[in-house]
Amino acid sequence: RDGEDTFKILVATDIHLGYLEKDPVRGNDTFVTFNEILDHAQKNEVDFVLLGGDLFHDNKPSRKTIHSCLESLRKYCMGDRPVQFEILSDQAVNFHYSKFPWVNYQDENLNISIPVFSIHGNHDDPTGADSLCALDILSCAGLLNHFGRSTSVEKIDISPVLLRKGRTKIALYGLGAIPDERLYRMFVNKQVTMLRPKEDEDSWFNLFVIHQNRSKHGATNYIPEQFLDDFINLVVWGHEHECKIAPFQNEQQRFYISQPGSSVVTSLSPGEAVKKHIGLLHVKGKKMKMEKIALETVRTFHIEDIVLADHPDLFNPDNPNVTQAIQAFCMEKVELMLDTAERERLGNPRQPEKPIIRLRVDYAGGFEPFSVHRFSQKYMHRVANPKDIIHFFRHREQKEKKGIDLNFGKLVSRPAEGMTLRVEDLVKQYFQTAEKKVQLSLLTERGMGEAVQEFVDKEEKDAIEELVKFQLEKTQRFLKERRTDAEEEKIDEEVRKFRESRKKNTEEEDKEVREAMSRARANRTEGEIAASSDEDSMDMEISGTDPSDGLPSTLSRGRGRARGRARGARGQNSTARGSSRRGRGTTSQESASGSRSYKPVSVPGKNMSIMDAFRSSKTGHSLNSLQSYSEGIIDVDSDAEDTSFVPSTSKVNQRPTMSSLSKRGSQSQASRGVDFESDE
Repeated sequence: RDGEDTFKILVATDIHLGYLEKDPVRGNDTFVTFNEILDHAQKNEVDFVLLGGDLFHDNKPSRKTIHSCLESLRKYCMGDRPVQFEILSDQAVNFHYSKFPWVNYQDENLNISIPVFSIHGNHDDPTGADSLCALDILSCAGLLNHFGRSTSVEKIDISPVLLRKGRTKIALYGLGAIPDERLYRMFVNKQVTMLRPKEDEDSWFNLFVIHQNRSKHGATNYIPEQFLDDFINLVVWGHEHECKIAPFQNEQQRFYISQPGSSVVTSLSPGEAVKKHIGLLHVKGKKMKMEKIALETVRTFHIEDIVLADHPDLFNPDNPNVTQAIQAFCMEKVELMLDTAERERLGNPRQPEKPIIRLRVDYAGGFEPFSVHRFSQKYMHRVANPKDIIHFFRHREQKEKKGIDLNFGKLVSRPAEGMTLRVEDLVKQYFQTAEKKVQLSLLTERGMGEAVQEFVDKEEKDAIEELVKFQLEKTQRFLKERRTDAEEEKIDEEVRKFRESRKKNTEEEDKEVREAMSRARANRTEGEIAASSDEDSMDMEISGTDPSDGLPSTLSRGRGRARGRARGARGQNSTARGSSRRGRGTTSQESASGSRSYKPVSVPGKNMSIMDAFRSSKTGHSLNSLQSYSEGIIDVDSDAEDTSFVPSTSKVNQRPTMSSLSKRGSQSQASRGVDFESDE
């Protein structure tokens, strides 16, 4: 029974405010459900609301999303009802990163009736130079208490927020989202510590809120339940969207785990089709009870799978009309799901009218998919997701072999829709199953995967190019040290051995990737800084002065195609254009990576092979001549009009547009602003 010693806590996770906010049908779903959650908290007169991360869907929520969130929190969480529990811990430790290090209901300027405690998730985690997130805005406004934040990457000490109501005491632990691989490694290295109260350790109810992968997505891309301390009584696990809110006991650690799941459908996968709930947690002493509360404003979602090969009596791939038969069959399935959704909505008037429907069709076995867009037109006014109703897929294991002896049984099975699949896993999987002619011979799958991940997730546009360049330089240096004969077979064999040795030494490979990424970031910064110096050098060349005074020997690259055109329009002569700016690594890297103890070797051009670079190095070319693979040799005289162009030994710069340039032609082209180094 509820009494003066009983905590009443409303538990929810993964609300994802702002998801599809521009969608005309589903745009307000998250805001309506958030209001319902806070309304339940107000009606049940809870002591506080506990959120398990991902309150916002975007790291930088829109003004509409922020405004709607502030509006809801102010409407439901502010009032005259007194808060019945007290804080015993040092709040300066619990909220040390805040300018107002105390819980909002103790602020004399605010009138809070329902405090909200929340950790951050992977969608709304702190970023930027000041390491701020959207929750910090709510915390500064006094509408939410953001806790469980850790800024150290070497050691994590989780200090609990100590709460007391009557004779019941709760130690509230929180850990905001951290990249799973990093947190996994820190747990293994004993770098995560959960601090406990010194007095009466066994009298506290220990409640832990975490936002990480619970299901295994990779070797270290999740957090095993066994990593958590066994003195915990209940774990509220965020990030997983399937609703498993009923506490489940871990047999090894003996604590209970509650997984509330998301309150909105964000991915069209079977886990999202489970009925959405929030939890009303009652804690008295060391005992607890979780009461499930079904959410009534969540848009209903139905999903079904069809395997065409399982219906040989209905579909024959040799039948010319089989596509029309498949389409009619799919329409029948969609109609059945719509009927089911309509029956469910009759008993719940608060549920949105249009349901979300998903039909996944496996067309392996010689079948052809029909037009999804034409099919979706029939349901434009009946479903909330007409463009996503049908999803055609084909299991990889059922593809025919084409003369390549590949063991498809060893391939990773196709993940369920909505599961997290990392970019580096896709890259590795691609090269494992690719033909020999497209296999990597110099780079490793791991390094390439990391570079692609940086390119996709963090928009490091130079990541892949810098990694290729970095490993090519290292391989060339290795071949020079070995003094291998200039024969293609021997060089290929040495390169293969060198690559295999790098694959075995994972630490060295990780170091290479980090070094290449730092070079990419440094290149981006240097490109912005060097913009002004490029403009100044152009002015000096036009005026007839020697640009070598006060400028580095290696030309700094500009960024973007527009800069090349601007230089052409300013009357750049053929010599200045002769310097190839297509190679993005021509900037000196010594300032970008001070920890590297070697100097950069030649930077190959776009079509430069390892053999060409090796033969050139065997003939005794100096460092300056090696750099000609990506840039022409510039001979600058005091007279700006009599500038000559010396062709490079590389095939990259031996183009008709370069060799056929005359002084008159270069002047006329320069006046029109044509960039000869443009890829177009």
